[in-house]
Amino acid sequence: MNIEVFKKDGTKSGETVELKPEIFGIEPNDHAIYQAVRSYWANQRQGTHKVKTRSEVRGGGKKPFGQKKTGRARQGTSRSPLMPGGGSIFGPTPHDYVVKLPAKVKRLARKSAWSYKAKDGQIVVIEDFSFEIPKTKEMTSILKSLQIGGKKVLMLTSKTDQSVLKSGQNIPRLNVLEAAKASTYDILNNNVVVIFKSGIDVINKTFAN
Repeated sequence: MNIEVFKKDGTKSGETVELKPEIFGIEPNDHAIYQAVRSYWANQRQGTHKVKTRSEVRGGGKKPFGQKKTGRARQGTSRSPLMPGGGSIFGPTPHDYVVKLPAKVKRLARKSAWSYKAKDGQIVVIEDFSFEIPKTKEMTSILKSLQIGGKKVLMLTSKTDQSVLKSGQNIPRLNVLEAAKASTYDILNNNVVVIFKSGIDVINKTFAN
């Protein structure tokens, strides 16, 4: 599968690049995608939630009221979960929510995501570019030239370029990442994927069988 390469002014460069069918043309596996996205969101959780148990609540050394003749249920400490201000029963404690997946499943999920994007015509390949200094205005102009201004866009470079990264930081609905580091969720959670020409080589090498 070949796809045309665009210049940053939105015109065709006359070149094409190959999207390998074993990456961009497989039968998508929806369950692998589900597992990868579930893992992504689970791994975003900090897991720092915490409440105090009866052993951690301050006070409670003295019996709150007499054992008999009060008409109330007997209590030995104000730290009891049954008392106002007492500890909590079975409350949340800090733990992680990490969901680990086999490497083959993660690989299949990303290939499936790429195949969906290629099938839906949501991949745009552009010639590599950079800026001398970060320029948000120039980045916005490039997106408009490609007729994707205002859409949710994922831009993938072959390697980290601070000028490109910083130029896109203040643009709503634009996310700039390295091609090899884009997760299944990153790939699917947008309207268009703009890939640098050199980024295609990175993807082909990363996911080649």
